[in-house]
Amino acid sequence: MRTVFLLLGLFACFSLNAQDKVFPDDYLGVYKGDLVITSSKGKQSLPMEFHLKATDSTDLYSYKFIVLVNNKPSEKNYTLKVKDKSKGEFLIDENNGIVLNANYIDNTLYSVFDVESSLITTTETFYENKMEFKIVYSDMTDKTSSDNGGDAVNVTNYPVTVIQKAILTKQ
Repeated sequence: MRTVFLLLGLFACFSLNAQDKVFPDDYLGVYKGDLVITSSKGKQSLPMEFHLKATDSTDLYSYKFIVLVNNKPSEKNYTLKVKDKSKGEFLIDENNGIVLNANYIDNTLYSVFDVESSLITTTETFYENKMEFKIVYSDMTDKTSSDNGGDAVNVTNYPVTVIQKAILTKQ
């Protein structure tokens, strides 16, 4: 019985430690791994890096993705801005006039937006020494509806066409 209480106590300590993490400060660093792109055409794997670094400005962070395509690095340099840390509200500035809303909930940064007839959902889940990056693309032009008429709720469905996923290890 004592072993059970000891294990429960250790679990509670680990749970509290995970909850004490502050995003993005406690997850700064360089993460590396492979990005797997899955679609109806099959799978493709590309080396990927994610860099999350502090800047000289308060509440601004360097937020960079690097994917090696045909042995050439393709870089996306963004700025992560704190909108309201207590509410988990952030902005991802693409530094080209496009700014995306993002919400940090339960160790995951979420962003959902549509662009050029695609509904895009991104998630970045942070762990102690790794992160999971995922983008799900849905084609908004190929939608179906469950409009049954009457008082039934109309639901619009969008097919998932591409998934990009990476497990990246903190260096």
